[in-house]
Amino acid sequence: MDLIAAAPAPQARRWDALLLAVGAYVLTAVGRIHQLFGGLEVLHLAALAAIAAVALYAVDGTSERRAARLAGPTLVLVVLLLGWMMISVPFALSAGASFDLVFNNFLNTALMSFVVAGSVRRVEDVERLALVYFAGAVVYATVVITRFAPGDGASWRLGHLYYYDANDFATFVVTAIPLGVYFVHAGRTFATRAGAAAGLVALTLGFVWSGSRGGFIALSAVAAFILLRYAAIPLRWRVSATALVAVVILGTASDRYWQQMGTITSEDDYNHTSETGRLQIWKRGIGYMLANPLLGVGPNNFPAAEGTLSPLAERQQYGVGVRWNAPHDCFVQIGAETGIPGLLLFTAILGSAFAALRRAGRVERRRPPGAATAPLTPALTASLIGFVVGGVFLSLAYSEMLYTLIALAIGLCKVVPDAAIV
Repeated sequence: MDLIAAAPAPQARRWDALLLAVGAYVLTAVGRIHQLFGGLEVLHLAALAAIAAVALYAVDGTSERRAARLAGPTLVLVVLLLGWMMISVPFALSAGASFDLVFNNFLNTALMSFVVAGSVRRVEDVERLALVYFAGAVVYATVVITRFAPGDGASWRLGHLYYYDANDFATFVVTAIPLGVYFVHAGRTFATRAGAAAGLVALTLGFVWSGSRGGFIALSAVAAFILLRYAAIPLRWRVSATALVAVVILGTASDRYWQQMGTITSEDDYNHTSETGRLQIWKRGIGYMLANPLLGVGPNNFPAAEGTLSPLAERQQYGVGVRWNAPHDCFVQIGAETGIPGLLLFTAILGSAFAALRRAGRVERRRPPGAATAPLTPALTASLIGFVVGGVFLSLAYSEMLYTLIALAIGLCKVVPDAAIV
């Protein structure tokens, strides 16, 4: 019997306590739902969900959730990156800033990526968690478009929101859109499919309001992948979903939005001409890495390097203020802050996750017609592509968004036969 096509065991058909805790973690750590509604923040839902998920996973004795089933290069690489970051803490420009990021943030993120992947019992569980991820993005976008309204002049686009800024939010949207396309096609009920279509509209409207150029590039990459490579969904569905997103963009984007998008390739844009533009920041970031090739300047210390090591820092002795810039690029961020070994580990994590999804995709394509679930690997691949492309313009190397997507990829490959080398 084909194991992928086999009917799921009765207990695997349902949500259980661990999966609910993991879903709550995704809604809070990535969707930031507790920050959208003030009354929830005092409950510390993010911490409670993570603690509950870890505890429930620790006592779960089912064979599908054994830690040994997660053995493979992707999680090993995550652990190695975490270890390298720990080693770099004492040598950082500001050890306190590095300690806070590594031990109060990234350690939890890495642990929860393990728990998210480990909680998966069957493909249906990955589908459930993907739906939670998509729903979290839709709720966030809905709150944004109902509470924040772009104005005129300089305020034509969204600014800082809840936890994310407009550019981070745009990348979050781009990572969720492929999952929405999946549920529009493969939702088990009409309500799921209709809700996914409505969710895509909300996400697209929020995306337009973000005015993010990096997000626009990421969305273009994801749209091209969906149209050209997402063969698991019939072409008419891919074209329809892409057309829905395009119609919302064309119908809601202002002239100012298209003017902003038109500056992407302009050499007169501040990112090309200003010393605080992205190109100059990236060049300085590469310089920090080459000057500190082994351990970098320390996790969470790129802004400190801008204020103390950059050529601009010399101005401070003359009373001229210097902006402590963020790296605005995941790869520059990880390379400058953890050195060349950290950059290699980070790149290997991404490559390993894509390779695992590719293996799972080959297995899914061999499934007989009428299998219980539609192939999910193209959707997760598109989501990860969206993050990587968007991350070229953002400082999200340690974000829960990325490691949750990686965890879903690992979890999917764990439960797809012959693809479990993750």
